[in-house]
This record gives sequence, structure tokens and C-alpha cells, in this order.
Amino acid sequence: MAGARPLRLMVYDRTCVGRPLLPGLSHAWITGGLLYRGLGRLDAHRGVSSWGEALRWLASFREDAPIASIQYWGHGKWGQARVGEEVLDRAALRPGHPLHRDLLAIRERLLPGAASLWWFRTCETLGALPGQDFARRFTDLMGARIAGHTYIIGPWQSGLHTLAPGVAPAWSPGEGLAEGTIAAPARARWSRQGEPNTIHCLQGQVPEGF
Repeated sequence: MAGARPLRLMVYDRTCVGRPLLPGLSHAWITGGLLYRGLGRLDAHRGVSSWGEALRWLASFREDAPIASIQYWGHGKWGQARVGEEVLDRAALRPGHPLHRDLLAIRERLLPGAASLWWFRTCETLGALPGQDFARRFTDLMGARIAGHTYIIGPWQSGLHTLAPGVAPAWSPGEGLAEGTIAAPARARWSRQGEPNTIHCLQGQVPEGF
């Protein structure tokens, strides 16, 4: 991989197709991926129907090049990201889980010194205590920074935070929480202007300090 330019990759959930005359979010993610490619923010993107498909593609696409950043666009809950009904959560970070080996293969392609970023552009994945626990475990396994949100996201995407390996989360576990407790969250708040660490969906980078 020496000398190859680090890649910026994105995968999205292609299973959220909606119903006739009522498009699902996959249509928005497809459009967003094409727009980001056109703006030069991504080197490649792919729609997936499972986490296995997503991780195998990330591990094998242009395997001669390192990976600088990965974005996942799809659904999420506290401490997890979903492709359809399949979840990527703390269980996937343990040896013996079907996704664990593919995560390790991706890790081998990431930049040294925690210089790569994996951004979950999903609802509330880093929210409450389950989200903070997932963030810590994910960064420790992957040796990369994680980015994600504590709110329900849409055109506005609030509660965006990053975490590096070996660092404790600095955001409140109650951020973005509308119902339930930080240990047992039940409902998240919607993103909007004025909420903490809010960006627009057209913004392609995590702001400095987030």
C-alpha cells in the first residue's frame, strides 16, 4: 500500500426502499452518494443489503490502497448501526462473531496513528451510555477515530461527536435523549438548528473540535 493515495469510501443501506409512491431513505442515500462523488468528497460508494456485504467490500475494494475514511449512511439506534434489521453493535467487536474477522481485515487497511475516521451517519448511534460504550470499544478494536450522532438525523444532523482510541467520551450521555434513561434510552430527539454540534447533510466533513 506504500505510495497509494488513501481512499474515502461510503456504504449505504440499499434495503430501505419504501412503498410505491412513497420512496424510502435508500433513494436519498443513493442521491447523496452520487452528489458526494460528483463533488469529489468520495472515491467510491456502494449500496449494501447486509453488514457482511458492506465489510467485505470495504476490506477488498482497491486493496492496494489504504483507507482514510469510511462513512456509513443508514439507520441506527443507541450503540448500533443497522443494515435492514441486521445490527453492527458491541457483539460484532468480539472474536467469534461473524463480522469480527472482516472488521480486522479493514483495520489492516486503516492509516497508522488513529488517522482514519469511520463516520456513522445514522440516528443516535453514539447516544446514551450504550452509544458511548460502543464508541469506546469500536475505536479500541479498529485503531481509528469514530464519528457519530446522538440525535435522530435527517437534513439537519445534530449531536455529532468524534472519539479517538483510549479517550473517554466528552459528550453528555443524556444529549439527544427525549425519553428513558441514559442506561435504558427509549426515544431520541430530532436534529435541528441550535442543537449541539449540528451540521447539514450536505456538509461532508466533521468540523474541527467536534
